[in-house]
Amino acid sequence: MEQHPTKGLNMHIYKLGNIADKKNALKTLGVESGGVGIMAKKMELLTFFLKDLKTPAANILKQDALSIGADLAVPSGVILCEKETYDCILIGTRKHMEVLSKKELAQPFGLKTVASELKKFLSVTSNDVQVMGVINANDDSFFEGSRFKAEDAVSALKEMVVEGANIIDIGAVSSRPNAQKVSEHVELERIKPICDAIRSEKLYEKVTFSIDSYTPSVVEYALQSGCTIINDITGATNDDIIKLAVKYEAKLCVMHMQGTPQNMQNSPSYEDVMVEVSQFFEARIEKCEALGMDRKNIILDVGLGFGKTLDHNLTLIKNMVHFKVFGCEVLVGASRKSMIDKIIFTPVEERLAGTLAIHLKAVENGASIIRCHDVKEHVQALAVAARLK
Repeated sequence: MEQHPTKGLNMHIYKLGNIADKKNALKTLGVESGGVGIMAKKMELLTFFLKDLKTPAANILKQDALSIGADLAVPSGVILCEKETYDCILIGTRKHMEVLSKKELAQPFGLKTVASELKKFLSVTSNDVQVMGVINANDDSFFEGSRFKAEDAVSALKEMVVEGANIIDIGAVSSRPNAQKVSEHVELERIKPICDAIRSEKLYEKVTFSIDSYTPSVVEYALQSGCTIINDITGATNDDIIKLAVKYEAKLCVMHMQGTPQNMQNSPSYEDVMVEVSQFFEARIEKCEALGMDRKNIILDVGLGFGKTLDHNLTLIKNMVHFKVFGCEVLVGASRKSMIDKIIFTPVEERLAGTLAIHLKAVENGASIIRCHDVKEHVQALAVAARLK
């Protein structure tokens, strides 16, 4: 009689999820603590896009990667050196990247830079996610539900505190596409009552406040009233804003925008949006540090919808982890924006679900501050998502 040694055995196979699942599985198996860390590095696959890599460097890196079990995806012309530079994709485990980050330090043709950049990415750690609520003291912001008059704004921000906001961003000028410009005097008059309430009621003891402005007089009034973050949509183009951040030991959120709110959505274009936004941040960080800012006090915002097409926005969200390499907190703000409508027709009032989907993906990809109109819903969604990790 033919025997079936495996017949009746209850054997199953299932795919492990993220790196946290893999580490837990190793612990459940009873793997020693030191072995968990070693094996986990072999279970985490990383992929890096290398732009304009010199041809000799591509050939060297290809061989070095293959020698340790990793790989470098290259165009067909690399082996014949048909061009001076090529775009390539480096693929391997975290352990592979650790090896290459040391191995390439001794190689020429720019591979030392590749090695140092890999080290930066490998050193990136995750941060706790903070929810930033939005209070607009104007009647022009694209989402009507975020507009408040002075007396209502204070009540609204107090409600956001109860709902679990970590930060509240107050602003008096709309930055939506084609928004009307507002004078310095009007902006200051709109923001004063809110700032005065924050100071007089010591609301800054309950939550962190951010001032959404690039007008020095408005920013300084807010900082004197208890705000400790400057949210500058112009990306710190004005040295006075940086100097105010240094003077008051405030954090500065540097946002990328192509153009101005009045023209930013008039056919925005990039040769490579990831490269150009990254170069922008690199230059701005250098400028901020030269004027006395500590990098730990700089926040980066890729500026979704600020001079970006839908494809540009999606690319930035999908690759948001890249911006953590600068060692700064990364803010994302897609709350109820038109990119949702471009994916699936939806009026502003009904875009909460789309907003949550984008923000949860952004957090998964490295964002640590979520700027939103709907605080309670974001606090709940992030709490559930955290338990699913």
